[in-house]
Amino acid sequence: MQNRIPISQMQLGHRQIGVWAVSSMEQIIGAGLSTIVGIIIPMMQLASAGHRMPGLLQGTIGAAGLLGIAVGSPVIGRISDADGYLRWFRICPALIFVASLLAVIFPHKAVLIPALFLIGFGVGGGYTLDSAYISETMPSKWKLMMVGAAKATCSLGFMGFAAIAWWWLGSGLGADHWNYLFYITAAAGLITFLLRLRWAESPVWLADHGHREAALKAAETLLGPDAGIDSARPAAVSSKGGTPAKQSFFKGRNLLKVIFSGVTWACEGVGVYGVGVFLPLLIIALGFDRSHAEGMDKIINSVEMTTMINFFIIPGFIIGLLLVRRLNHGKMMTWGFLISALGMAVLLWAYIDRWPVWISIVAFMTFEIALNAGPHLVTFIIPSQIYPVEIRGAGDGIAAMFGKVGAILGVFLMPVLLESGGIRLVLVVCIAVMILGALVSAVLTPVVLPPAKKQKKS
Repeated sequence: MQNRIPISQMQLGHRQIGVWAVSSMEQIIGAGLSTIVGIIIPMMQLASAGHRMPGLLQGTIGAAGLLGIAVGSPVIGRISDADGYLRWFRICPALIFVASLLAVIFPHKAVLIPALFLIGFGVGGGYTLDSAYISETMPSKWKLMMVGAAKATCSLGFMGFAAIAWWWLGSGLGADHWNYLFYITAAAGLITFLLRLRWAESPVWLADHGHREAALKAAETLLGPDAGIDSARPAAVSSKGGTPAKQSFFKGRNLLKVIFSGVTWACEGVGVYGVGVFLPLLIIALGFDRSHAEGMDKIINSVEMTTMINFFIIPGFIIGLLLVRRLNHGKMMTWGFLISALGMAVLLWAYIDRWPVWISIVAFMTFEIALNAGPHLVTFIIPSQIYPVEIRGAGDGIAAMFGKVGAILGVFLMPVLLESGGIRLVLVVCIAVMILGALVSAVLTPVVLPPAKKQKKS
């Protein structure tokens, strides 16, 4: 007992890496789900003898999973603050697995939409619990880096799921078998569930709720026999029900935290998911494919280009991770939004003036790199940085909910905008949203987030 090392002072070893990897799975699944949805929509249209699916229906299908995330994040965040993380940490991937199988077995719109909602609900709960587990089990000097690295794994979901789908479609999967693509999310959910069977409650949550002996055992299970608990802090429980002390998130400084972490996440969500989900359709609308292919060949070509563009999410995150311990996170977010807006502006100009395709592709890649190096990475880190542990789950959940509301609006309106005003209107709206995110970040960073050298590491 005397030789135990507090979690915050441990070295970053293979056990911490293991906790990080298992806790990051919903990031991969959530991104992959968005990619799969963007692919099945044109497949469903082709399977219905080429009849165009109304923009509102496309938006509803695209937004169903994101709506589930928006609901699941705060609901499970609140529950986990009061009752612990472990139970829902296992339920979430099990729900993803079951709901994905429903989408495979019953390939109808009436089943697809609620199935997507349930998958999203599981992913949303995972978003809240993932960041909580990682932020509470990493050494202090690596905490922000590892939380950010968890968010970066979504690049594997965007690119990996697109690559698998591209291979499968190229192997002869027909448009009428669009539902088979949900086997990918089902497999990911099952693997995640199995990895979490031998797991433990968060040691920090247990210690903060007065269960110090259980916290030591949990630390040992997750991080090894040398893991100990940091100095005791006042338990975050009430005298009546054992639930965290209630705080208003919509008054005073907490309101500024909600705006700072939530509105910027919403703007980022429009760029990541509004564009990401319908990337195959946007690629077709922008005229990137000059092969004049039709039918499934056209869809396969757009998915191939989607995989290539999604690859540039990875260098974006790498750049962000290299900067995350050196720069103020608010400034990273502000500049990320501004450069993303610039990339979209060049893309719009290139489309209007019919510039060479390579310029449009470079502009799109600039958008992806800047968005993921700044807002997409930082918005995931900030809630665990600005909220204390006793309300961290709820704070994470509210921020994630705002993010998914932005994503829902972006995904729901994207096909409507494309249908009513074409690709020009889509790009103009995206530019405006990126500028809004930059303004909110620039104004509130000095108020909510201290300079990088003074940021807390807990």
